[in-house]
Amino acid sequence: MSTPIITFDHVTKQFSLLSHKTFKEFLPALIKGEDTTKDFIALDDLSFTINKGESVGIIGPNGSGKSTILKLIAGVMSPNTGKVIVKGKVSPLIELGAGFHFELSGRENIYLNGAILGLSKKQINENFKSIVDFSELWEYIDQPVKHYSSGMYMRLAFSIAIHVNPEILLVDEILAVGDPKFQKKCFQKMLDFQKSGVTIIYVSHDLKSVENFCSKVFYLQKSKLVSSGNPKTICQKYLSNIS
Repeated sequence: MSTPIITFDHVTKQFSLLSHKTFKEFLPALIKGEDTTKDFIALDDLSFTINKGESVGIIGPNGSGKSTILKLIAGVMSPNTGKVIVKGKVSPLIELGAGFHFELSGRENIYLNGAILGLSKKQINENFKSIVDFSELWEYIDQPVKHYSSGMYMRLAFSIAIHVNPEILLVDEILAVGDPKFQKKCFQKMLDFQKSGVTIIYVSHDLKSVENFCSKVFYLQKSKLVSSGNPKTICQKYLSNIS
């Protein structure tokens, strides 16, 4: 029997956005006491379950709510209404390196970012060599990350995040990390997680990789889940709607 590991129960997420584009427009409205914000619904009454060990792709146009789903699962935000139930340790490969300190070295940032992701100092010590080996950055590990290229920065962040030993892995367009050789290495790591039974939520505009990697796909449109099921069928449906 399938075991739900993630449940969205009638989830709505709403944001308040400034309704004026420029300060010149905003200031008179503020003085007059006019409402300077407008509501944006990122997710509208969304319900679904994801079972343990599934690899689920989430596709849809920009602004349809894909990244919002990942952030709700990661617990970095809460829904306005409804429930998000997550049963398992989450490793979010989203906004990689958000906790990095540019003045600190790569070595120091491994300890800093690892702690943010929930690793103890002992666990980081045990995984340190493996993290640096995977990133291929031994030559630069004691240099401040402000001197890293964007590719080096993302490689180190990815390498730290995959050592959290998650039950749930959240992936948001991060397989474009580094050069083609390193991208292949990242994707192989994803396959290793998949084979070991990790539940993977994969957001991407690369429909071919979604089709090849995922066992199920959710198609979002205008903050709603419009279709879900077989990856090839759902990806073709999305393509037909945007062509």
